[in-house]
Amino acid sequence: MSASLVYPKEPTLAKIATVFSVIAWAGLVIGTVGMALPFLLMGFLGYLFVQSAFISQLKGSAVRVGPDQLPELNAQLNECCDRLGLSTVPETYVMNAGGLMNALACRFLRRYYVVLFSDIVDALSDRPDALDFYLGHEIGHIQRGHVRRMGFLAPARILPLLGTAYSRAREYTCDLHGLACCDDPKDAAYALVVLAAGERSWSQINLNRYAAQSQESGGFWMSYHELTAEYPWLTKRMNHLMAVAAGTRPSVPSRHPFAWFLAFFTPPVATGNAGGMGSLMAMVAIVGILAAIAVPNFLRFQLKSKVSGVAKARTEIEAATTGYIANTGYFPDTLAITGLPDPYVTAQIAGVSIEDSALRISLTPELAKGVGGDSVTITPYLDQGEIMWNCEGNLDPMFLEQACKTSGSSSDSSSNSTDAESEAATAGAAGGGGLQVGEATCSSEFRQSAEYAQLGQATQSQLRDACNIWKLEQLDGQL
Repeated sequence: MSASLVYPKEPTLAKIATVFSVIAWAGLVIGTVGMALPFLLMGFLGYLFVQSAFISQLKGSAVRVGPDQLPELNAQLNECCDRLGLSTVPETYVMNAGGLMNALACRFLRRYYVVLFSDIVDALSDRPDALDFYLGHEIGHIQRGHVRRMGFLAPARILPLLGTAYSRAREYTCDLHGLACCDDPKDAAYALVVLAAGERSWSQINLNRYAAQSQESGGFWMSYHELTAEYPWLTKRMNHLMAVAAGTRPSVPSRHPFAWFLAFFTPPVATGNAGGMGSLMAMVAIVGILAAIAVPNFLRFQLKSKVSGVAKARTEIEAATTGYIANTGYFPDTLAITGLPDPYVTAQIAGVSIEDSALRISLTPELAKGVGGDSVTITPYLDQGEIMWNCEGNLDPMFLEQACKTSGSSSDSSSNSTDAESEAATAGAAGGGGLQVGEATCSSEFRQSAEYAQLGQATQSQLRDACNIWKLEQLDGQL
């Protein structure tokens, strides 16, 4: 493609946008460990449905240009494709857009489409060759890959300054494509001024005077709103178009320095010519939506972090108590005799109490309010001679699971384990469930004794007392 058909700044901006987008997409996929892929797929499917609705409307209601339908316009289309080197002629339609005067190019399932709004066609009925500019402009979007890469470059397009600069550069490039399709440069200029003056007044416009209006664009407000918009001011496009046609260098004023500074903090949001105000309004809406999603997730993350502190403390308490039971055969009366601080208080835990051979970990009121419950209770039980722990509580299931999660300790906590609760609560003479208290020391002998065989069903407290009495009797016999 001839370099004269490409706006000088577009290739550089395209490379920067491509590099940033590659990094952004890779970071999204890698940073979420692939979890973003299903959402990206869902987004693509959503795009397909939305785009298919437009294409269906186009095919079902608009007029397709062809050899036997608007043949003169069809001949212009083919001539323009030949000039620009586009081998496959895109499907082209004329569509009633309710007064809008524009044209567009789009892509759906690898097929390209060009749409001319009917008001543009009607407005230029006295100068039909001017339609070559619109055809060339939209073919330029196809030829330069603007339509094909639109989704891929989405991360770069939302960047302040870069996104809009690249978009404006594309428009200048496609204006040059439109100019290349016109035999008379004035056709291109009049085609552009129709967008400014409308379908009736365009023929009365002084093109040179209109292009000269671009010299007023260097002020703060015009600079700011152009820097945050996807399209250049029409006066600047006219100035550029006429200068290129005349073989001269376009002359436009520099933008206001403070406008660059403020535009840096205003991300583009596909607002067309709405400029900074549209961007700011849309940005506020986007921030509001993101906040509605992100704030609850952030608060939930904070709560999970605090519950992790509870799980860590629970593991420490289980380890100390397990050691005490294994060494003495008794359940501790206080935490202090296990080597732990008593009272046991942390940023997440208000205290730990001993209740009927179980440990009740009470949460701080602030944390309890967030997790839907105020305590976690851990109870020891035996599994093949090894002391294990059952964990339960009144927290919301998501937080209870985290609070009871085993984290590398010798305990085997499981939230709401009904099997473990039943096994810890009762033990028959022939049962293998085991005692919760004291059995680490006397189980191998006591469970073979007549006293154990006579117990039948017994509560945890009864089992502990029976074991302790048996030990005392054995001690008296030795003395």
